[in-house]
Amino acid sequence: MTHKPRAIRRVLDSLYTGAGIVAALCLLMILLIIVAQMIARWTGTPFPGSSQYAGYFMAASSFLAFAYALNRGAHIRVSLFLGALGRYRFWGELWCMVIASATTSYLAFYAIRGVTLSLKFSDISQGQDATPLWIPQSVVALGAVLLAVCFLDNLVTLILTRNDNISAEALVGDEI
Repeated sequence: MTHKPRAIRRVLDSLYTGAGIVAALCLLMILLIIVAQMIARWTGTPFPGSSQYAGYFMAASSFLAFAYALNRGAHIRVSLFLGALGRYRFWGELWCMVIASATTSYLAFYAIRGVTLSLKFSDISQGQDATPLWIPQSVVALGAVLLAVCFLDNLVTLILTRNDNISAEALVGDEI
């Protein structure tokens, strides 16, 4: 029975790390698009839609990195406030995790809804690329779902163990 939570923990951590790696690759794609834009300008070759593609990769990199960053302690935390709570810190963390879990679940729901509406109406981008919007929206929705899962994961872990999954070494110097 104790192996199941560890296996779930490994799977979730692998998902978060995988999303972080894909986010880093999206940043690399932004760099490559910018270099291609520069070369296109120097040679006089048109590169229609390049700004839109860079924007899609920026949104993808941001949303895919959220869950990874959360578990690595890279998100802004309210440590000063939580430290001031003293023995009531657990209740402050619990309140924060509940609010964050609800908010990100709401975001994930509407991100998925946006994808389904774009599919339903065959919505395309306004730029020269005419990309079906459900494609970049799907990546954003995936990142939003991963973030919601990550917050829910931290909430459940906090309730069961009185500690979240946020990397402790990342928080050194962040505490009072």
